[in-house]
Amino acid sequence: MGLTGRKEKILQAIVDGYIENCQPVSSSEIKEKHLPALSSATIRNEMAALEAMGYLVQPHTSSGRIPTADAYRLYVEKLMPRRKLSRSELKIVKRYFNKKITEIDDMLKSTAKVISEITNLTSVAYVQNTREATVTNIKIVRITDSTALIIIVTDLGVLKDTTVNIGEGVTDEYCDDASRFVTSVFGGHKICEINKPKSIIKQVKREYVRVFDTVLKIFKNYSHDEMMSDIVLEGSSKILEQPEYANLQKAKAMLEFLDAKEELVPVLQNSDDMNISIKIGKDNELGEGMPECAIVTASYNINGLTVGNAGVIGPIRMDYSKVVSVLDYLSKTVQMLPAGESAASGKDDESDEESE
Repeated sequence: MGLTGRKEKILQAIVDGYIENCQPVSSSEIKEKHLPALSSATIRNEMAALEAMGYLVQPHTSSGRIPTADAYRLYVEKLMPRRKLSRSELKIVKRYFNKKITEIDDMLKSTAKVISEITNLTSVAYVQNTREATVTNIKIVRITDSTALIIIVTDLGVLKDTTVNIGEGVTDEYCDDASRFVTSVFGGHKICEINKPKSIIKQVKREYVRVFDTVLKIFKNYSHDEMMSDIVLEGSSKILEQPEYANLQKAKAMLEFLDAKEELVPVLQNSDDMNISIKIGKDNELGEGMPECAIVTASYNINGLTVGNAGVIGPIRMDYSKVVSVLDYLSKTVQMLPAGESAASGKDDESDEESE
């Protein structure tokens, strides 16, 4: 049996109320705040029907109702209000992204920090597909007479920069020659292809050996599968601020789950055709004994290629509207990172105007 419009309004009011206060919602509260035209008896009857349909539960005989996981699923699919970020939330985004971010790792770390700070939930992010990045340029810049900075650029942005001690008497001309040489060797190749030195490496001139070996070491580190599932967690302790985890046993189970980072990767991955994924309760496929929670993630793309996912892990009673708004805004922000301007610039006026 489908839900009537009245049942949907009552269910939405209960979910919103429980998200805000973490307290069972009564019929009198719904009448007073949302549906004054209905009698309390009518609202109670509708709540009883919703309970029979599996959307609500009543913790105690005399208490109000709280939503089930099925209620939250229906809420995010159909009833959830859409919102825009407030001015204060936009300022948080700009604080992290108003400088030019080029390295993929830094982008994911900044994204995770923003998500956690705005939602006040535990955030998580991981880099994927780095092995498929194609090298476009390798730049070697002289720092001193004996050291140089190596910058590796891919089609996803700057992969890594690191310093190398080359020896005495380093000149700008030497660095330019070395840059052209290593770019000619590695340019156009995917990182996953650069696992073993090719015959051309054996022909490298002696003065390029240290530079060449350093570049190769960076590629090898990024070609390892374990590097591709590098998990970034921010605000892990915030999980303890949620009423659902006031119970010591539940809190311990959740913290142990967050600590086992390798178990997070499967549930963080989105379908290819889904930008934002919302997994609630049993949908998480966390396995037997895993804590009950909700996981909301978004894919982050650069140049049309998904480079990672980021989102939040928290109680089923989370503010999905706010979380989805944050993830969607950040996803669009990250797409701008390879451009010359900072990610947050150029969007201030429009976003602030919309957020009012």
